Amino acid sequence: MLVVISPAKKLSVEGEKPDWFTTPQFIEHSEKLIKELRKYSPKKLQNLMSISDDLAQLNVERYQQWTTNHDTENAKQALFTFTGEVYAGLNATSFKKNELEYAQQHLRILSGLYGVLKPMDAIHAYRLEMGTKLKIGRKSNLYEFWGDTIVKEINNTLKTNEDKVLVNLASNEYFKAVNKKKLATPVITPVFKDFTNGQYKTVMVYAKKARGAMAAFIMKNKIKTIEELTAFDTDGYLFNEEASSPKELVFLRN
Repeated sequence: MLVVISPAKKLSVEGEKPDWFTTPQFIEHSEKLIKELRKYSPKKLQNLMSISDDLAQLNVERYQQWTTNHDTENAKQALFTFTGEVYAGLNATSFKKNELEYAQQHLRILSGLYGVLKPMDAIHAYRLEMGTKLKIGRKSNLYEFWGDTIVKEINNTLKTNEDKVLVNLASNEYFKAVNKKKLATPVITPVFKDFTNGQYKTVMVYAKKARGAMAAFIMKNKIKTIEELTAFDTDGYLFNEEASSPKELVFLRN
């Protein structure tokens, strides 16, 4: 089983981190993006990304400092760098070494700058959402820039997995970067809904945390089948067979 999740806007490069790391596979692609981003002034970057003056200035500085050299002296593992609701639910600091090693084989983080990341890939702090309309040469946005690179990498990873199941716990913005027509396996998308104002609805802040919690559940329990996945019950969510379909597993919480 292979799980994909989104990155997060919020980052933390401080704090403890494991003493081992891996290097992102598509550093050369990232370098091309950084070279393009270095052309942007804080004001132009602010307009491109719809961010504050301070964030624009911070990221201009990040792009200038970015280097292809990624190690634990100047970078931090992706799983421990991203924060936010998904990563609060995932709680990487609770992972034991063998669980991190399992996640290296079964968890991938989609990224606007890095394409596809393994959990222990060392990364520099950055801001580049997949939906950013950044032009790179003849490519008008990041979806065109990454093209089939991401889906090819996912298919290659699935070849090494015994149970060829892809679980999509990423947002629509990021999973759109995966060419679904070229995927070598069906996609299972878990959906999380809370009972609000008399009906079940997806409350995004809760759904994001649940995505992270499910990713952790899969890694820590070495989940291999859809049936095992439906046993997920973290934070009161329960699988609802009637509301589900072969491609969409619905988990409800009262």
